[in-house]
Amino acid sequence: MTRALQRLSEQRPIVHGLRCSTDHAEIQFWEEGETLLDVASLALRVWNEYRATAGLPRWEVVGLEVVERDIHASRLENEGSRRGAALHDVRPSPF
Repeated sequence: MTRALQRLSEQRPIVHGLRCSTDHAEIQFWEEGETLLDVASLALRVWNEYRATAGLPRWEVVGLEVVERDIHASRLENEGSRRGAALHDVRPSPF
């Protein structure tokens, strides 16, 4: 699973956060669009569109969070200072 997520981050360079465990994964990335519906639609398609080429499991999306730019930037700052996480770092999920 870790290697599949690394391939996803190589194929989709805007991915900046990946966490996984044996039964789920969390992907964080930045996407812009005209409306919330546009952005949410793009986000919901990422897993399926890259499933075959990245070797991802046949999982379904069960959650989606869309946040504004300032919240996103704040989380990136906090994540980097708390964990020292590198861009495209795949690490075990705490949940």
